[in-house]
Amino acid sequence: MRFDDIRRSTALSVGLGFVLCLFASLPMAALAEEPAAPSAETAPATPAPPASDQGAPAPEATVPEPDHDKAAPGIPSDASAETVDVPARPVALVAGDAQWADGFKAIVAAIEKVQDAVKAAGLKQAGPPFAVFLSTDETSFHYEAMVPLAEKPEGKSDLSDTVKIGDSPSGKAVKFLHRGAYDDIDSTYDLITAYLDEKGLEAKNLFIEEYLSDTKESDDASLQADIYVFLK
Repeated sequence: MRFDDIRRSTALSVGLGFVLCLFASLPMAALAEEPAAPSAETAPATPAPPASDQGAPAPEATVPEPDHDKAAPGIPSDASAETVDVPARPVALVAGDAQWADGFKAIVAAIEKVQDAVKAAGLKQAGPPFAVFLSTDETSFHYEAMVPLAEKPEGKSDLSDTVKIGDSPSGKAVKFLHRGAYDDIDSTYDLITAYLDEKGLEAKNLFIEEYLSDTKESDDASLQADIYVFLK
């Protein structure tokens, strides 16, 4: 099961997709039954190497080191996965529901709505905006678009009928990097699935996408986002 099922179902089940991917990557020859080894009576004799070669050491096989700098855009590696304690922060937020097909567009519009309310109230934004994914199914998801604040306004619990004052989620999480178009973010979630499975980590049905760049279109390759997957 892909990690993006955490975005499309209410429970995370990791590992199967990773195992299937490994199985699919095996060459077909490896799946075929190996032929029986020839018996001593039928096996041809192996000629001895020339005397001049008998004392020569066999060349050492070399394995190239992975080059993380050449990783494909939007694909996290172990070097870009970091376990962190996420603190709660004061935020202005708006709740929303969206279809996966136009999810990024809905999130961008919701963030702009919160930012407008923050400016109108004379408050100071204290960091990049982010979306908290709270519940999901096959076609849609429920989220909260949040803008962090330098401090909560005194005596206020909301900025408008829909924009509220609250706190962001907190707890232990694994932080991953996505660099590339939002249309390609499922590739990042696929590797997150594999990473969690390999490390034996169990995730909550709660994750955050923090948008570090002011990207408006889902196919814009300049998007920079950090993904926080909260652990049980």
